[in-house]
Amino acid sequence: MHATEPSGPQRRLRHLPAMTYPTRDRRLPCLGFGLGLRVDHYEALLEDARGVDWLEIVSENYMVPGGRPLAWLERFRERFPLVMHGVSLSIGGTDPLDEGYLDRLAELAHRVEPAWVSDHLCWTGVQGINLHDLMPLPYTEEALAHVVERVRRVQDRLGRRILLENVSSYVRYADAQLSEWEFLAAVAERADCLILLDINNIHVSAHNHGFAARDYLDGIPVGRVQQFHLAGHEQGGQLLIDTHDAPVPDPVWQLYAEAVRRFGRVSTMIERDDHIPPLSELLAELDCARRLAAPLWREAA
Repeated sequence: MHATEPSGPQRRLRHLPAMTYPTRDRRLPCLGFGLGLRVDHYEALLEDARGVDWLEIVSENYMVPGGRPLAWLERFRERFPLVMHGVSLSIGGTDPLDEGYLDRLAELAHRVEPAWVSDHLCWTGVQGINLHDLMPLPYTEEALAHVVERVRRVQDRLGRRILLENVSSYVRYADAQLSEWEFLAAVAERADCLILLDINNIHVSAHNHGFAARDYLDGIPVGRVQQFHLAGHEQGGQLLIDTHDAPVPDPVWQLYAEAVRRFGRVSTMIERDDHIPPLSELLAELDCARRLAAPLWREAA
């Protein structure tokens, strides 16, 4: 008898050995319900932040040698657990990893002592030019091996696992060999990193590319998901556009409920990047997330 050859991603990916960080658990403790820290809310958060369990900072905003940003950050660090979320790591890029950027990122992590550090599964520039956008990757074996090696190097540099976030997308590569969720799951397993699952981005990409959002959730390993993002979007012709400038819409809330049923207690955050409303509006959305998740958490307990 001949042994059965593994099929699909298992067959293609078995040549990539997994890297592990045995001194750290995969899933870190759940922080509860948080917000992205924005300048508009600095004063209000320090005056009254009832209902906010933790804050996410944009790493690049505080990768500076001193001044007011770090002075504000120290005040929030005294009051809240913090996590760091970057937009310029370009983990899928073909340029060499930016060692200066990694030095500043590591220095900020040492200062902040965040619960975790995250960035996006994407590329953001080429030949030293930052496009200031989160560009999707080709989901191929070659790209997978490239990303896994770079994630390992970043994690070794920081001495911790990082989280990678799924981005929204509007184009697909003709030579893709894996689905987006297969690619994300394979990166997490092979590089031994964690996942920041953006529920809005799943909904946007599912609409734009015609796949089932639930298939995406089902394809992600439960033990790798550390954080959820919730946000809004807008309609742009036949596409949905990930704008993060509007309240969380009903389809995203519904998908969030499905995600909680599958992944259990996961730190959840409302993300608003533009058209920033008063803090009270975001606190109301955060209460919606809490009310939706609480009974599902009890069911999973």
